[in-house]
Amino acid sequence: MLTSGADPGKLPPMTEVTPDAAATRLRRSPLHERHTAAGAKFAPFGGWEMPLEYTGGGVLKEHTAVRAGVGVFDVSHLGKARVTGAGAVDFVDACLSNDLGRIGAGRAQYTLCCDDATGGVVDDLIAYRYADDHVFLIPNAANTTEVVRRLRAAAPPSVTVTDEHEGYAVLAVQGPRSADLLAALGLPTEHGYMSFSPATLDGVELTVCRTGYTGELGYELVVPAAQAVPVWDALFAAEPAPRACGLAARDTLRTEMGYPLHGQDLSLEITPVQARAGWAVGWDKPAFWGRDALRAEKASGPGRTLRGLVALERGIPRPGMTVRVGDTVVGTITSGTFSPTRKEGIALALIDTAAALADGDQVEVDIRNRATPMRLTRPPFVTPSVR
Repeated sequence: MLTSGADPGKLPPMTEVTPDAAATRLRRSPLHERHTAAGAKFAPFGGWEMPLEYTGGGVLKEHTAVRAGVGVFDVSHLGKARVTGAGAVDFVDACLSNDLGRIGAGRAQYTLCCDDATGGVVDDLIAYRYADDHVFLIPNAANTTEVVRRLRAAAPPSVTVTDEHEGYAVLAVQGPRSADLLAALGLPTEHGYMSFSPATLDGVELTVCRTGYTGELGYELVVPAAQAVPVWDALFAAEPAPRACGLAARDTLRTEMGYPLHGQDLSLEITPVQARAGWAVGWDKPAFWGRDALRAEKASGPGRTLRGLVALERGIPRPGMTVRVGDTVVGTITSGTFSPTRKEGIALALIDTAAALADGDQVEVDIRNRATPMRLTRPPFVTPSVR
């Protein structure tokens, strides 16, 4: 049985990894054999070979399972890093954008690692505050090494920054019935959004986080990599029966919510001000990387901002496509897909501020050499159930 009661000030013990060996290969999840047996189609992502979708389901069924029931994603490619020592919270707060002082122990926070000179986004990540001397970070897969490098370079002698990328698996249990599934296993589900709670499964310590990337009620389980298989098996042996979901459905779900993807909607060239992510910036903090550049951009106004687009005719927008008003180029698609929920094309695009376009205005997107009309709107594209 699963029971809560582990020490909230401690993460589960980490599985040993060999960084040099990991750097020479395409990394695989500890659940790779389970995915193969389930008929997963794999694709490289952030230096990892991860499930894109599963045969017998596909993107549409996986997407629908999360919107209507419960799906489970293996997102073990996500990075993991731990910052410990006297003053760890204060140190992280002085580096990353959001205000860690707004949350206490047992809470999580979306935040940004920005370049100090330009304000561009090195990565977006979740910070888990365990204690004043203990912060656990989950950055994106491809950016973990750089985030850790920057933190280590800035850390005072009292603070240690540890890269634990392959030490843990992360399982995202998402959908309106996600709490029912976890409760059937005895896992804690009543903690609030952006908080976390420790638990055990037959002696395996794990952390249940009320976080996700789908817009639905959901949880992310942080599990020692060596114990990921029995936790996965327990989820798929329980009721309500979940559907295994791949990264393709994860992308359609997050795009429907207007959630940014680093490397497309956020990057070193796209600041939080441009991406309308200023809510994740502690503007009144005395210090964080990129503070001066971002405050200056906020004061003067960005030259472009991230906007939502909905197709008015058939056509699927894709990243890199040009947005026009007549013959004038006004922007570029950063993320685009077919929305399984709306049954139409949707996109995020960086639109020039000088174009003075308002929500509801019509633009054209060059899709397969055809000017496809789209309407500007403000995401999310669907009504979220996350709470």
